[in-house]
Amino acid sequence: MSTARVQHSLTRILIYGLLILMTMFFLMPIYVLVVTGFKSFAEVDLQRLWALPSGIYFDNFIAAFDKLAPNLWNSLRLVIPSSIISSMIGSINGYVFSKYRFRYSNVIFTLILFGMFIPYQSILIPLVQFMEWLGLRGSITGLLLVHVIYGIPITTLIFRNYYEGIPTEVLEAGRIDGADMFGLYRFIVFPLSIPGFVVVLIWQFTQAYNDFLFAVVLTRNTTWPITVALNNLAGSQIVQWNVQMAGALLAALPTLLIYILLGKFFLRGLMAGALKG
Repeated sequence: MSTARVQHSLTRILIYGLLILMTMFFLMPIYVLVVTGFKSFAEVDLQRLWALPSGIYFDNFIAAFDKLAPNLWNSLRLVIPSSIISSMIGSINGYVFSKYRFRYSNVIFTLILFGMFIPYQSILIPLVQFMEWLGLRGSITGLLLVHVIYGIPITTLIFRNYYEGIPTEVLEAGRIDGADMFGLYRFIVFPLSIPGFVVVLIWQFTQAYNDFLFAVVLTRNTTWPITVALNNLAGSQIVQWNVQMAGALLAALPTLLIYILLGKFFLRGLMAGALKG
């Protein structure tokens, strides 16, 4: 075996070894989460943090689900409509900004993108006051509205870049056939948007589902999403870490299932140019 081939093999072994070590380091908290979730309360101890459970206790998951089920429903009522609405608005915005040039269009597009760089903390006080004025503070509807508005900049950017790849000749052919602006979108652009919608919907679902800051400020105990309820799952005197870990696993399941079931479509959407530009 030549020296170059030996060096190539050693390099590959070193790279794969580093990747395995980094993966194990990344998965350590998940390992602790899983094993603690299946332990009995008597086994939860810092001295036995890494030890496997003596048995599998599903009582932890049942107790966590009983407490979190209403809040999981609140989260689904929030993330599904907000993801769909912000994706549709972003799609229409991206179509207009990519295929139509009008006065100050670049300025308006830049101002929309500026919304991505506004820190959440800087607008909390005026946001709370505005929601109080609308009468929406404490409701799922108010939180839904916030996620729709905050999702518009990134969805607009993604769809604008995606629609830049659609040949203008295709739209010109549609105009010759008599389609107007909305007809072109409905019959030509929208059917070609599936990869872009997959990327945007998964992104928006994850962002809204994992939100804590807006949720804890704008909702009350009956409308808490699951992230806030999980934070308040601990008891006032004794913290049942096994139940909390089980609850964390249950809370993570929706986003985990989304990426498991739709992950390949997410990658296809990225490769199709949804984030290109």
